[in-house]
This record gives sequence, structure tokens and C-alpha cells, in this order.
Amino acid sequence: MSNDRIREPSLRPQPVRSSRWPLFWLICLGLVLGFAFQGTRGLWGPDEGRYVDAALQMLDTGDYLTPGYSPDEVNFSKPPTTYWVIAAAVKLGGFNSWAARAPYALAFLLTLLTLYGMGRRLIPDKPWLPGLVYALCAFPFVTSNIISTDVLLTLCEAVAMLGFVHAAFSDDARPPKRYVLLMWLGWGLAFLTKGPPGLLPLLPIIAFIAGRDGWRRLARYLPLSGLILFLAIGLSWYVIVMLRNPGLLHYFLHQEVYNRLFTGAQRRHAGLLGWVMIYLPTLLLGTLPWWLSIVRGAPSILRLETWKSWRRSHSVPYFLALWFLLPFAVFCLAQSRLPLYLLPLFLPIALIVALELRDHIDLHTTKHRVWVLMWVMALLLMKGTASYLMHSPYDNRLMAQQLSEQASPDHYASMIFIQNTAEDYTIEEETPWGLRMYLGKPIYGIPLRAPNAADTLCHALRSWPSSLVVIDSYIAPEEVDPALKACKVSSVTRVGSWRKRTLERVTP
Repeated sequence: MSNDRIREPSLRPQPVRSSRWPLFWLICLGLVLGFAFQGTRGLWGPDEGRYVDAALQMLDTGDYLTPGYSPDEVNFSKPPTTYWVIAAAVKLGGFNSWAARAPYALAFLLTLLTLYGMGRRLIPDKPWLPGLVYALCAFPFVTSNIISTDVLLTLCEAVAMLGFVHAAFSDDARPPKRYVLLMWLGWGLAFLTKGPPGLLPLLPIIAFIAGRDGWRRLARYLPLSGLILFLAIGLSWYVIVMLRNPGLLHYFLHQEVYNRLFTGAQRRHAGLLGWVMIYLPTLLLGTLPWWLSIVRGAPSILRLETWKSWRRSHSVPYFLALWFLLPFAVFCLAQSRLPLYLLPLFLPIALIVALELRDHIDLHTTKHRVWVLMWVMALLLMKGTASYLMHSPYDNRLMAQQLSEQASPDHYASMIFIQNTAEDYTIEEETPWGLRMYLGKPIYGIPLRAPNAADTLCHALRSWPSSLVVIDSYIAPEEVDPALKACKVSSVTRVGSWRKRTLERVTP
């Protein structure tokens, strides 16, 4: 069955306005919302500091294939794209919060443009509307100011879905190959950004094409050139690091796939109702100001007696519903849950809302223009207020200022945080890795209760001419003395305290 035979009336060719002004204003909106206050607040731990620290580690060592917290601590929990992007931004923009977050504002803008591209196919009379909905949606706006993998992942998935939308809903009998290749380019980038979760939207694609065209037609979306493109982009880094690091395949499969899906090892809201506590508030608050439109459109989908006929006559809303529901079901079942995981699902949400509003919103009217302007001002006011007035205790820039008052950074070459734990997880979560951005020193985290703690501490101390050792408030400094003596250090000088932690300058 050719694609145009099943296309509903809304997708029939319609005249597209030649004016580029809507696209121009959409770009302006993305620039203002994305870049405003992007560097006002410091890096907040643990996640922002962790990503930036790994990027700076790459810049310092020149090893762009091995992510790590410090020269002694590698971290393969995420593929390298996020670190590469941050490293490039810091290299160009300098060591500051604005440069580190600039890629996220740019990703936010590019996501709007990919939605515009999807809008040209799905809502040709108002192609700008999906981008406008996404830009004004509370959750995507807020997350564009947070350093993570998910904003970049959302852009990669948007690129993939841009290709799929133009391939699956084209006027041609066969999906145009250039769009299929664009789709696999996006999947390759998504896999290189976050691994297997980046491929979740393939589930609705398979379900949709199999249901609409039959399983045999699915092969049209699996050209050899597309698969090679995906393998070259998405898997090349994995192959290289697994060859370099024996045992890494087991780590990926056990720690990053099995544990995240089936266990609470990540301590991220596991359990039967964990998804209710995390995902429902994210959707309710994150879809503001559009959730009334979602509620208004839901009844037509939920009436089971009309489901089959609705699915046949509304292939686009049907696909968008699959795009949201199938990955969302996986997120709910998986035992590792964080709000940011849902960010890519705001792409189908934006398209669903745009379809619902296409006949109700008209920016040629003063009323709607004023409403958009007022909401943009509200978003900017919220972002500016949070940036200037919210003072997180995990603000790494504030920490750096406080530590500098106690011990001048000119008097040590590295920082070593000794924590009262035996677990690597605690080290990852509680060490302020982002200090590296502001103090320019490599950061080490030492789990004092771990069996190899003494050896790890000695190696870190011997790597630098002097170190500032920060001892956990739950550890008496005398407990660390035997380990320091075992390292045969030449001098230990207590230089003060910081947040109930003892500070000692140690020379090996």
C-alpha cells in the first residue's frame, strides 16, 4: 500500500505560506528562551559538575575516547557525545558556566527547528506551531538550562523522527531514501549520546509501520546504507573502548542495562510506584501551559468503541500516541527513573498539542500575541529569579569561593576528597566534581572504607607536587593519618575547615 493511499485529509497537499517570518520569529524565540541567564548560576552538583569534569579531563589529557572523573577514575556510564560537546564549548567559550551550558541552548533551538521541519509535513498550514508549543512548554524550557545527556538526546531523536515523518508520510509510494538515511543518522547520534535508551522511539516506528503497511514493508526503512551509517556513528566508540578495556561489555550489559531496567541499584525511584512519584508531576507541571489542550483531546482517543475507526482515519495522531505511550511504558517499568528521562517524550506531546490547537490559535490576533508574550515573560522571569535567588548548597561555584577563602588555589595542584564510604556510587554522587571548572584543579574522590583506599590515595598524592585533602565531616582526621604515613608524604599542614570538613595541604 502506498503511503498516500492511507493519508488522512489533513495531510493532503496544502499551500504553504511563502513567508519566512514565522520561522524567523521561532528562531528569535529559541535564542531568547535558550540563551537567557544561561551562565548566571554556577554548576550544580552532582550531575552538572560530573559532566563538565569529565569534559575537562578530556581537554587536559587529550584522550577523547575515555571519559573519567580524574586521571585515576574512568567513567563509562555514558557515551562520549555529551563530554565532547561540552569540551568543544569550553574550548571556544572559556572556563565558565555560560560556555558549558551554551550547547544546551543551541540544542533547544535546533530542536525547535526540527519540529518546524516535522510541522511542514504534518501541519503544513502552521508548521511553526509544534516548535512554538515545545518552546513555551515548561519542562523543555527549564531543562535547556541543565547540563545533562537528555537535552542532546532529544535533539538527536528529533533529527531521527524528522527523517521518519518525511519518509512515512511522503507523497511517494516508497519512503524517500534521503529521509530514511536522515533517520538512521539520528539513531546513530542518539545511540552515541545515551546508548540503548536512545533507540526507544524505534518501538512506535515498528508498531506503526507494521500495523499500517504490514511487516514486509518494514524492510523499506532498513536499507543497508542506513544500517551501515548507524553502525559507523553509533557503535564505533563502543567497539573501540571495549577492545581497549576487557570486561567493558559485561559492565555495559550488567550495570547499564540489566541493573537500570530490573534493579534499584541506581537508587533512582525504584519500586512499584516510583514512576508515579516522578513522572506524573513531571508531566503535569512540565506540559504547562498546554495540558488543558491535552486533556481536551484525550477523550477522542480513549473511547474504545471508536478506537479502530479512529486509528484508520487518523494515522498521524495514532503514530504520535504510539510515540509517547510505548517509550513511556518502558520508562515506567524500568527501575531507574528520573524526570529528565521523559524529555524526549515532549516531542510527540508538542506535535499532539499542535494538532489539537491548529484551528484554535492564530498569532495574527492581538489576543494570542499578547498571551504568548506574557507567557514568554513569565518563563524568563522564572528562569532569572531561579538563577539569581536560588542558592543551592551544591553550587560548585559557591563551593570554590568558600574553599579559596580557606586555602589559596596557588598553594596546591590537585584536590582529594576523602569520603566516609566504601561505595563508588557515593563517591560519584557526593564529590563536587564541578570545582574543577572554577579552581582549575583535577578532582579525586577516595572511598576511605574501600579495601584499596590507601593505594588509591597514595597514587593520587604522588601524581602531583601538592594536594588539598578534604576530609569528610564523619571522619576524624586522625583516621586518615595512617594512610598518609603509608604514602610517606613529606609534610601535612592543616589549613582550615570547610563545611565541617577538615582541610589539609599534603606534599608527597
